[in-house]
Amino acid sequence: MSKFPKNFLWGGAVSANQTEGAYKADGKGIAYTDILPGGKVRLEQYLNNTLSLEPDESKYFFPNRDGIDFYHMYKEDIALFAKLGFNSYRTSIAWTRIFPNGDETEPNELGLKFYDKVIDELLRYNIEPVITISHFEMPLNLIKKYGGWKNRQLIDFFVRFATVLFERYKGKVKYWLPFNEINIAFSFPICTLGYTADISTSQGAKDILQGLHHQLVATAKVVAIAHKIDSQFRVGGMLILEPAYANSCNPQDVRAAQYSEQIITGYCGDVHVMGKYPAIAKRLWQEKGIELDITLDDLDSFVKGKVDFLSISYYKSRVEKSVDKCENAWGIFSGVPNPYLKASDWGWEIDPMGLRIGLNALYDRYDIPLFVVENGFGAVDKVESDGTINDDYRIDYLRQHIYALQETIKDGVAIMGYMTWGSTDMVSAGTGEFSKRYGFVYVDRHDDATGTFERKCKKSFEWFKKVIASNGEDLE
Repeated sequence: MSKFPKNFLWGGAVSANQTEGAYKADGKGIAYTDILPGGKVRLEQYLNNTLSLEPDESKYFFPNRDGIDFYHMYKEDIALFAKLGFNSYRTSIAWTRIFPNGDETEPNELGLKFYDKVIDELLRYNIEPVITISHFEMPLNLIKKYGGWKNRQLIDFFVRFATVLFERYKGKVKYWLPFNEINIAFSFPICTLGYTADISTSQGAKDILQGLHHQLVATAKVVAIAHKIDSQFRVGGMLILEPAYANSCNPQDVRAAQYSEQIITGYCGDVHVMGKYPAIAKRLWQEKGIELDITLDDLDSFVKGKVDFLSISYYKSRVEKSVDKCENAWGIFSGVPNPYLKASDWGWEIDPMGLRIGLNALYDRYDIPLFVVENGFGAVDKVESDGTINDDYRIDYLRQHIYALQETIKDGVAIMGYMTWGSTDMVSAGTGEFSKRYGFVYVDRHDDATGTFERKCKKSFEWFKKVIASNGEDLE
């Protein structure tokens, strides 16, 4: 238990909407992410619930439309991943490439052919594809025509989409994640559910929890279908992991942190792994004064569609302070500052021990294999006059977190793999910036929409290559 397993999955993660570009190519439909503005105004609109479905085309730059042009440069990028030593790679499949409007009965063959090529190229280098089916992206038509995930009809549309993928990539793709960070709906429902809602109001809470319920049902149905199509498929839930610390030993603070964990992690995690909502859910619904539309078939689906593993993204922890009814428990990326931790330029506190704490807590609760599919450090990278990019800060961040992961394995926790976010630079999902860079590969693309898309390997590229080659033993 003191070392990473021989079959450990090392890789990087991205999403289709942040990398592919080519937003109208080969029959692709318009996705919600295609109308997201670039720059910090995106985050401001997220936080203020003011994102528009009809943005001013003359006022904003829409960076996801071009991404980093992975659509045309996938061979070059995958060759770099092979050079880096990846044995796995996580990406998503754009719903709008397969079903442009989301409600068609027949898929777009040209869209499928693109992913045929990407998956085959990965397999050519013996890189295991890990596929997210929906990563903060859905057809805009499903939002405008059906109201997003509030509408139960989206369950059937999503199941149809997933089934097409399972049938197409049987024998090629083993690992599947239905939804990215499904629990972020508590804070940013527009990202995952397709609509804004104010969690502090009864109606807003109902809208969020009803849409989330439909996604949990869709996940369970998809898991059951996957197992029928191919017994080798492994389908995992995917949560953002953000361990909560009490602000003090005041029992009220301790309860605030505990309640936060019960909601942010347990609400979706229990359904994924145990096939039922946690006991605290009933009190939550009661306090919010809401009654959800939950059918007997839904509950039966939960039992029949339990996940094979649980995957997580981890960037930071948070500190919770007691307030009435622990309302702060709803806020991923909420809490008060932690005086013991340093933060990134974007204010995210750096806490490698939090990864160990969070993974131990998950494993103690669920006793199911865990997979770290996102962990990384967003920073402004400088290209030196000689062309080098010396991102020692990223190396230091990743070193600390990989060491924490190794200690977690020593604790007895079953960890399947570790993927950094991201393998290449890309559009930031939260802020719409290119300047918030995460990758081992620098992409010449900038916040003002300039750049050649040229790829350059950073210092961290060679460092992580060494880490993978040593199976996590050499972190220097």
